[in-house]
Amino acid sequence: MSLNVSEVLVQQATTGTVEDQAFVETIRQSLPYAWNIVEKLAHSLHQEDAAWANHAVAPPNEQARGQLLRMVGGDAIRGAVERHFEVKLAFQNCHNLAAFRRDALDSAAYRDFISVRSQILNQTPELKDC
Repeated sequence: MSLNVSEVLVQQATTGTVEDQAFVETIRQSLPYAWNIVEKLAHSLHQEDAAWANHAVAPPNEQARGQLLRMVGGDAIRGAVERHFEVKLAFQNCHNLAAFRRDALDSAAYRDFISVRSQILNQTPELKDC
């Protein structure tokens, strides 16, 4: 299961009116490892005025790796997190996550990070089975 969804949120979804903030809180509580990474990246962007920030540290265990994959793998989850933190997330392999300022999406750094070339260069033997 990707998220620990409350009955209240299920009822909201059933009626078609899910509050974004309630969904974001569910993500925060369900995926604390991944949330913490994005929170730190967003802090770097917004408080340190960086154009982009990168987290390229292998997760400490499979549970943490799974959290990261669930956060970036689900469009609704990733989109809610991006809106909440006002960033654009980009992801490579099992641990290489970057956050970009929305006004930096035409930058060389963003284009390079999401390029086929960078994806290929980011393939390493230790990450092949992640």
